[in-house]
Amino acid sequence: MKVCEITGKVAVVGNNVSHSNHKTKRKFNPNLKTKRFWSEEENRWITLKVSAAGIKTINKKGLAAALKDAAAPKKIY
Repeated sequence: MKVCEITGKVAVVGNNVSHSNHKTKRKFNPNLKTKRFWSEEENRWITLKVSAAGIKTINKKGLAAALKDAAAPKKIY
């Protein structure tokens, strides 16, 4: 499933709107990237599926604090 493991962002549903204002359903997916982060506490790499906003959160708070406050926690850490 497309969920950011830090922010908890998921796909949302919206509409494609044509020039004639005809609406058809579509999905807006989060901007997810699979990224490895080095954990100093555990001395190992942790692979996370995070959104661009999640990467910025990890850069600001640090990996340990971001994982502690994670909105969609995983059982790996």
